[in-house]
Amino acid sequence: MIRISLDLMGGDFGPEVVIPGAAKALDRHPDITFVMYGQKDRCEAILGKYPKLREKSVFHECDVAISMDEKPSQALRRGRYISSMWRSIEAVKVGDADVVVSAGNTGALMAMAKFCLRTMANIERPAIAAIWPTLRGESIVLDVGATIGADSQQLLDFALMGGAMARALFEIERPTIGLLNVGVEEIKGQEDVKEAGRLIREANLESLEYFGFVEGDDIGKGTVDVVVTEGFSGNIALKAAEGTAKQIGAYLRAAMSRTLLARIGYIFAKGAFDLLREKLDPSKVNGGVFLGLNGIVIKSHGGANAEAFAAAIDVGYDMAKNGLTQKIDNDLKKYHAKRQPPIGPEAA
Repeated sequence: MIRISLDLMGGDFGPEVVIPGAAKALDRHPDITFVMYGQKDRCEAILGKYPKLREKSVFHECDVAISMDEKPSQALRRGRYISSMWRSIEAVKVGDADVVVSAGNTGALMAMAKFCLRTMANIERPAIAAIWPTLRGESIVLDVGATIGADSQQLLDFALMGGAMARALFEIERPTIGLLNVGVEEIKGQEDVKEAGRLIREANLESLEYFGFVEGDDIGKGTVDVVVTEGFSGNIALKAAEGTAKQIGAYLRAAMSRTLLARIGYIFAKGAFDLLREKLDPSKVNGGVFLGLNGIVIKSHGGANAEAFAAAIDVGYDMAKNGLTQKIDNDLKKYHAKRQPPIGPEAA
């Protein structure tokens, strides 16, 4: 059984989307059980519509819900220990759940997750990893907004964590890693990025294959399995891709509505256009993963519908089933064991 903790009050729609999404995920993965946290008056009636889900769930009442516009510091002060968001995270900490999924406020979720679960040993900063649609299928991009800026060692940590996630999600034995840069030449880029490339190359990590520098257009091409960057540029890349997908969709709708013949053609081609829009937009691949914490936290888009929220649960299920935290921990231990100076007579 995979035990999944849900913040029922998170997101733009709360339990009206989270509960139906959980029911869809349960249909796909009958070995899931849920631990749910939310306001009883909003949640119980909806949960009653899904008897199969109700049977596989334990519901805990929480009066406090974190709003989507609350500042992280305010959310911590107001919701620590008592909110649906905090208690759903805490379920992972105390061992009642294997993974938590929330569509709530990203900043508040990260702050609470860091405070409750703490970062893993030898990790200074957690990262948010996004699953990105590409011409080859899917890649992982991190960090897409957890923290602004990163030094060379932190970028190496991101590479280790992203590689572990690729092995857990895509079942790739040795995923390829690229550092996002302004060019592929070794002389280009910021000093931290160039130094991170040197560190990764010299570490000769058996868990991943270092490809080198990649540029922005390599993300969509799927040149590598994992693209590593810091949160500022990663978030800009994510938002630019989402905006471009919407822009192309708007262009297509405008072009296909200009003439009667074009409108008739659009009716026949609508399915293909919808598929194109879905493929182009990273936001449609739902489920960002918080990496570097002592537990698995999945962030769903706040505006997700039930199907999209179910997709976020799917990601959490895969991460727990394939031992994401253990993979990251093992990779970090192997890397840091190599860095330790020899002890004993050999050191003389």
